[in-house]
Amino acid sequence: MSRFALVPLLALVLAGTGPTAAPDRATINDNRTPAGTLADGVLTIRLEIREAEWHPDGDGDPGLPVHAFGEAGKPSSIPGPLIRVPEGTMIHAFVHNTLSDRTMTVRGLSTRGTAGPGADTIQVAPGATRELRFPAGPAGTYYYWASSRPGGLGNRMPVDGELSGAFVIEPRGAPANPDRIFLISLWNRAPLQGGLVTRQAVLRFTINGKAWPHTERLAWSVGDTARFRVINASAAVHPMHLHGFYFNVESRGDGRRDTIHDPGRAPHLVVTERLGPGRTMAASWIPERPGYWMFHCHDNFHTLRNAPLDGTPLPPEHRVHTKNHAMEMMGGLVMAIEIRPNGSAPAPEPSAPRSLRLIARADSGGSDDEPAYGYVLQDGARTLPAEGPLLPGPVILLKRGEPVRITVANELAERTSVHWHGIELDSYADGIADFSGHPGRIAPSIAPGDSFEARFTPPRSGTFMYHPHADEVRQQQAGLSGALLVVDDPAAFDPSRDLVFLITVPRRAVDAATTVLLNGSSGPAPLELQVGQRYRFRLINVHTFRPSMVARLLRDSTPEAWRAVAKDGMDLPAERALTTPAVQQLGNGETFDFEYIPREAGALRFLVTTGTGVPLVSMPVRVR
Repeated sequence: MSRFALVPLLALVLAGTGPTAAPDRATINDNRTPAGTLADGVLTIRLEIREAEWHPDGDGDPGLPVHAFGEAGKPSSIPGPLIRVPEGTMIHAFVHNTLSDRTMTVRGLSTRGTAGPGADTIQVAPGATRELRFPAGPAGTYYYWASSRPGGLGNRMPVDGELSGAFVIEPRGAPANPDRIFLISLWNRAPLQGGLVTRQAVLRFTINGKAWPHTERLAWSVGDTARFRVINASAAVHPMHLHGFYFNVESRGDGRRDTIHDPGRAPHLVVTERLGPGRTMAASWIPERPGYWMFHCHDNFHTLRNAPLDGTPLPPEHRVHTKNHAMEMMGGLVMAIEIRPNGSAPAPEPSAPRSLRLIARADSGGSDDEPAYGYVLQDGARTLPAEGPLLPGPVILLKRGEPVRITVANELAERTSVHWHGIELDSYADGIADFSGHPGRIAPSIAPGDSFEARFTPPRSGTFMYHPHADEVRQQQAGLSGALLVVDDPAAFDPSRDLVFLITVPRRAVDAATTVLLNGSSGPAPLELQVGQRYRFRLINVHTFRPSMVARLLRDSTPEAWRAVAKDGMDLPAERALTTPAVQQLGNGETFDFEYIPREAGALRFLVTTGTGVPLVSMPVRVR
């Protein structure tokens, strides 16, 4: 469809641009092929800033008029052309602004590793060309970008939202690296209020120029070393989550500098890593089990169905008849991964000496638009909770190395599923409705009145979570989520010293705007602690949005001290198990474990705030 198919939208997006020639159609850049010409240690690259027509959904779906980078003599591309060079390369770049009515500010085409934004910025007047020569700088994952407005990534006009490209510098003498580069960008029709996305927002979160289910399908085999770099060139925060496996974060960067972790140090293993605006990471992992998996942002609003670009409202999720929840009910920042067997068949499901039953059912006080749901756990003769209300979700306590069979029964009037977040398990049990499993054997969503049996053997002790992976925003806000703890000896587990802090979203949107729930309450009861006693604090963020919350344990306004012991269920190596002030930023889908020993009596607060410090919930803590 041509750019004239969305006339009202064009008027908004291109207001003030004046008459121009018809834009070219932007190609989708998978960031596999470096741009420019590399000869005798010099990369020569000629970039142009143009108007282009971009198709973030299917190639035959409506397009959007945007500004895009392109190489001279080649089509525009989204993301922009890949700059990838060895360390020590000299960059000889030309930047031509083909736009007739606006000066463009370009950042990132300068020596990486240098301080200050001044050396990082050039202005290119309408119709002008700027020539640049600079050494690439130290190895790392970087990016370049442009805007017609001053300020940071968050101040770009919608039409400039795709003016970003990857800039990767390889270490000297490094062999050809088979890693993949994923650049995240955001096109939004209107500014985001407080950086937060609404369900009906007309926008596109994309990875390498496409939104799910049109993103690239990835494939590796069991035993491969999978390497990827992620660049957040958007104005939003993205906690990136990998299903079924831990990945090792090998470096973190901010676009100008990249901190590459010493290979001799212990790995930084996580299942979710929070990337703020303009941040980058390089990571690797070795898949150990075949099946279908996902890598996606865990801010649920960033994986919502893609709202039509013409502003037509989407029907409510629970009223949509769908054959495939993963394909039809998700959008945005999602990538599918197939792990192929290396010649062996998938491991058989474990025989399970322990059997649990997790029931999803309606709670009191909800409505069709804002339902109240909850989980009930049946463990032998015990039922948790014994009665309503069904908040928070019951803690599921498992033993490391002991096989378990969890039957998920659906007593709701809509389909559901359960994802065992952070658990290493077979794909079929992973819980992505209509996606998890193996060729010819895909786990369905759980129909009303039906059930699904998940079998797995947790291989490590740690702090995890469980939540739906079908219509996640609606069902998690309704109350469907809980803590999953794996311990060495359940008989020795003491809930008075082993403390869960489960952060979730309130059931009503009006409450979600100003508060969060801590263990199911916006006004949690006081916590009683003893001087000299050793406690384990298990922080779990399963909120549907708010990826920048901060947890603090305060005496008056001064943080107490605690020792970090685990992240995402993985014990920290000694070099990272440090005692620090009791302040921790929390991304959606992350868990953190801390050891805390009160040294003196008094009144404390466990406080959760927004990233800017606005209080969301406070729990009184009394130390005796």
